[in-house]
Amino acid sequence: MLVKQISVFLENKSGRLAEVTKILADSNIDISALSIADTTDFGILRLIVNDPETAEKALKDNGFTVSCCSVIAISVPDKPGGLAKALSVLESEAIGIEYMYAFVGKAENEALVILRLDNPEKAVDMLEGAGVKVLTSDTVCKL
Repeated sequence: MLVKQISVFLENKSGRLAEVTKILADSNIDISALSIADTTDFGILRLIVNDPETAEKALKDNGFTVSCCSVIAISVPDKPGGLAKALSVLESEAIGIEYMYAFVGKAENEALVILRLDNPEKAVDMLEGAGVKVLTSDTVCKL
C-alpha cells in the first residue's frame, strides 16, 4: 500500500518547473499529484507519477537531483472531521508526520491526501484497522 514519491531539487529560477514537466511529458509520464515547498534559493518538487522509475531516470539524465521515498495516500470523507479521524489514529500510535499534501482526484465526497510518515508500514495497518481508506499506487495514478 505504499506509494513511491519522487522529490526533485529545483533552483528557484524561472523556467525550472516548466523544464521538469516537459521532460516528464516527453517521457510519457503522467503526474497524479504534486507539491512544491520552497525557500528563497531553491525548492523541493514532490511528485506522484504513473512510472516513477522512468521519471527518475529521465530527470537524472537531464541533470536534476532526484530522490525517491515511500508515502501513503489516503481517502477521507470530505466533511468536517474527515481528516481529523485519520490523524488521530496516527497520533494515538505516536506516528510522526513529516509532511502532507492534498491532491485532486475523481472521487466523490472524498478528500485525497498524501502523507510522509516516520513509520509508513505501521501507519497503513493502523489506518486500515480504523476504517480509513488507504489507496494503492495504481489507484492514485488512475484518479
